[in-house]
Amino acid sequence: MGHRNQKSNNEKVKHTLNHENLFKGIKLNNSTMNKWLEILLGLILINGTILISWYSSDWSAFWNFKHAAWEFLKGGAVWFIIMIGLLFIMLGISDLKS
Repeated sequence: MGHRNQKSNNEKVKHTLNHENLFKGIKLNNSTMNKWLEILLGLILINGTILISWYSSDWSAFWNFKHAAWEFLKGGAVWFIIMIGLLFIMLGISDLKS
């Protein structure tokens, strides 16, 4: 059995070193995120960020993310989380097609 595993590993190395279709020969990880989990996580991130930004105007001037979203340095975290949420939604929608 050990000889078979070594042979298959050598075949994989030969396939990747041949430069024939590089992206299909290498399989790094079999785990993928569930498409519904991607959509749900994206919606939670976007809605949570919007709610925190909306209610933060009552906290103090420093924690007012509603105002900070329009300023680049303070609002960068808000837009970053929104973009990650949109990324998860787009990944989930693209997985629905397949």
